[in-house]
Amino acid sequence: MKTIITIVGQDTVGVLAKASGICAKHNANIIDVTQTVMGDYFSMVMMADISKLTCDFSQLSEEMQQGISEMGLVAHVMHEDIFNAMHRI
Repeated sequence: MKTIITIVGQDTVGVLAKASGICAKHNANIIDVTQTVMGDYFSMVMMADISKLTCDFSQLSEEMQQGISEMGLVAHVMHEDIFNAMHRI
């Protein structure tokens, strides 16, 4: 099982560290990351393996959203099944 995490907002120091720290805390293994800075704006998409997650998926999502919002950015955490269903035609 995997999750897709997207983070967007004003570029600031420590975004990747914050997101990866939250993942590590709950044993979500980051398997891919892409990020870019366009002007003052930061965007990142992260894929994490959650097959050995040590908390409920909803808790991971809430902690990610809260931790990232404290930095002035927005995080969305989607289960891979939802992500795939949204992108099927």
